[in-house]
Amino acid sequence: MIVIIPDVLTEQEQQQLKTLAAEAPFVDGKETAGFRAKLVKNNEQVSKTAANKKKLQEIVVTALNRSAAFRRGAIPHHIRPPLISRYRPGMTYGAHVDDALMGSANSRDRTDVSVTVFINDATDYEGGELVIHSPFGVQEVKLPARYAVVYPSGTLHEVAEVTKGERLVAVTWVQSYVRDERHRQFLSDALDVRDKLHALDPKSPETDKAFRLYTNLLRMWAET
Repeated sequence: MIVIIPDVLTEQEQQQLKTLAAEAPFVDGKETAGFRAKLVKNNEQVSKTAANKKKLQEIVVTALNRSAAFRRGAIPHHIRPPLISRYRPGMTYGAHVDDALMGSANSRDRTDVSVTVFINDATDYEGGELVIHSPFGVQEVKLPARYAVVYPSGTLHEVAEVTKGERLVAVTWVQSYVRDERHRQFLSDALDVRDKLHALDPKSPETDKAFRLYTNLLRMWAET
């Protein structure tokens, strides 16, 4: 399930991120890549030692948590600290799959959902499409500023070469309460039906059944 979410960031948050990123030191993105991803990762990201790193991360996580569409699509249990990534001309990230587990030895998160939040506008650079190799074929994603895309972490994906300008994004990973992407899709569909019935006739028996169906599916599939 690939979910496009408009206006995750406010204009103020977007400007804050751009200003803070301009002040932060960037390092080779290979620092946080898995052993295989290092072979294909060619970008930059805000250094782990940057003084404003936590502020950048807080802005992104706050924006995601505020988004009902994100919560519906990801059903987040834990959002990992985001990375602020930069691509300049010639930079790319070849085809890879995100690590299944991230974090320290004492505190690991399972990565169920990957998220890209677009900080600058698509007109600021050429190339740089997020290319997702889904079961339904290759899908290219290049979104306006402040948008986000949510997709299963287990998919093969890449970032096409930036040929002009600069691509600035925040990327993060989510451990979902519901690990199976098919179950998250079923829950999203059930939620759509539930909400539609509630809007049409909140007191009908069918509406009660839709609420019961969604709640009990979530109860059956959720992991804590």
